[in-house]
Amino acid sequence: MDTTAPASPSPAPEPDAPVTAVATVVVSDAVTKVDALQILSVLTGARIVGERTASPRVPLADGAWAEIEIPKFGEAPPLAIDVHAANESVARAQARAVIALLRDGAGWSVHGMFPDA
Repeated sequence: MDTTAPASPSPAPEPDAPVTAVATVVVSDAVTKVDALQILSVLTGARIVGERTASPRVPLADGAWAEIEIPKFGEAPPLAIDVHAANESVARAQARAVIALLRDGAGWSVHGMFPDA
């Protein structure tokens, strides 16, 4: 009997730098994950990496990238954008840049879930 798992889509390639920090941005507006990825892609000028996989993301400056987390069953509706980076200062700086882009470029209500946000 073959016990191997069925084939699934390949995950998005891993970033070059190791990730040790995450800064979360919360979107208060009703936005889908797909729309949020597309808007972030347009505003940053970066292509979505791993589109149509389980872990699509948008590359940011300094080796950071943003992933969109949707609410799980029973959780409150805000969308979370996790900004991953090699260190905390880069993650927070890029998260602040994402906040500014989404406020100014998309008119969204967003805030950071980290000190100095």
